[in-house]
Amino acid sequence: MEAVEIEAPVVGVTVYPDRARVTRRGSTRLAAGEHRVRIAPLPLGLRRDSLRVGGRGAATVLGVDVTTWRQPRSTDGQVRELEQRDRELADELAEVEDACEVETQRGQFLTRLADRAGGTYARALASGDAAPTDVAAFADSVAGQLADSQRRRRALARRRTDLTEELAAVKRQLDATRGKRKPDQLVAEVTVSVDADDDELDLELSYLIDGARWQPSYDLRLVDDTMTVTWFGLVSQDTGEDWPECVLELSTARPAAATRVPELTPWYLDRARPLPPPMPMAASASFGAMPPPPAPGAAPPGATARSGPPRAEVRQSAATVEQGVAAATYRPARPVAVPADGSAHRATIAVLELPAQLDHVTVPVRATEAHLRATVRNTSSHTLLPGPAAVFHGADFVAATRLPTWAPGEETELALGVDDRVRVERKLSRRAETRATLGSTRRRDVEYRISVANHTPRPATVEVRDQLPVSRDEAVVVREPTLVPPPAERTELGELTWQLRLGPGESGEITMGFRVELAKGVELTGWRE
Repeated sequence: MEAVEIEAPVVGVTVYPDRARVTRRGSTRLAAGEHRVRIAPLPLGLRRDSLRVGGRGAATVLGVDVTTWRQPRSTDGQVRELEQRDRELADELAEVEDACEVETQRGQFLTRLADRAGGTYARALASGDAAPTDVAAFADSVAGQLADSQRRRRALARRRTDLTEELAAVKRQLDATRGKRKPDQLVAEVTVSVDADDDELDLELSYLIDGARWQPSYDLRLVDDTMTVTWFGLVSQDTGEDWPECVLELSTARPAAATRVPELTPWYLDRARPLPPPMPMAASASFGAMPPPPAPGAAPPGATARSGPPRAEVRQSAATVEQGVAAATYRPARPVAVPADGSAHRATIAVLELPAQLDHVTVPVRATEAHLRATVRNTSSHTLLPGPAAVFHGADFVAATRLPTWAPGEETELALGVDDRVRVERKLSRRAETRATLGSTRRRDVEYRISVANHTPRPATVEVRDQLPVSRDEAVVVREPTLVPPPAERTELGELTWQLRLGPGESGEITMGFRVELAKGVELTGWRE
């Protein structure tokens, strides 16, 4: 039974985080009876146990065999052109090297000839057998030939440089297509039984293949009190087959994840036993300042001013989503072609408008700077996957961060850089050391004043963080005579948090004082002003 080969191009791809499912479709007309339909070439990396065949027509699929098609060279047109160009450049470079060697030997021969002829002409001139004009003509001839040889060597050197650079570029292109360079391919032979003569048979072939991936990437742009989250999917693959513009879907499912429910093992408790002494070993070797946000309606920096009414902003396309039980599948608004060269191709998944709450955070004991912070709630139905994010405040890029998994209804905090319009100052206002009357206890009293001024045109909420020292010895006692105003939060480790609400041009002040008592003869460590 002779096999009938049909064309079955890629018509759809579902990309998972670590692999892809490829769908091919082809048609043919067959007479009644059994036939073998061959679909080739298929990439070597496909998982044979994942191959599925379906379709439409009055026929029955009797079986599917996958065999290896061994060939001397790759059948991919791009790879064959690159390999041919690589051989041509290598041959031309070898010819240039040979020509350079010939010119080098020519120059050495002319130099030796001039050296030997110099003595001969000197003796001939002395004996009167040669005229000075003959000597001059010979010298001019040798000098001209040497000059021509040097010119040719310089031209060959330039050509060698050009060829070397072009050859390196071709090799980089070949390296990018390494998945398609293997000459062997797989062939799927589908055995079908056709019921009627000359009936059209549509076959659909799908399979899983490694070497494909997609990962999320985000643009986070804050304008007023709204955070616009643009979610991109970066798709790349080196499976050995190019994907043309087709139906591309991005799935959050993970086929490689374990499907078994974890089982419990006994939880043992035991007495701690000292470890043996370690063996001796040899010695071994902030946020940036945020530019002020643009005024409402102002053009971004570098933009050309336009007259007339403001124009609408360019819209972003978004993917359609199909929510499954445990995963979601996104289909971009337009087909995307993804060649098998490992390069990333970006597709827009969703554009979300999320409410943001702005405030400032300062830790003046470390740095007298106020950081602008946005607390954003995911009010969409999308579960955003972890990935890199570029954060913009208006038109200004302010930070690069990484989003964690962000579920619907969940809040996340984004740092937007230092806001120099909120001024913070922390000063030591009082320091005193005293000794008790009996001389058994020493005391050290300190007091700090923290001032915060809001120079922004809007009301500002400023979270101020500071701390009290924590004693690790009963001979050192920390007491708190002054905390004005009382902190909104306080931890057992002495961390204090105040919330100051300041109007435009307003200032606030915090007074923090405490006393440290030391027993007689105790020296204090860990103190800082």
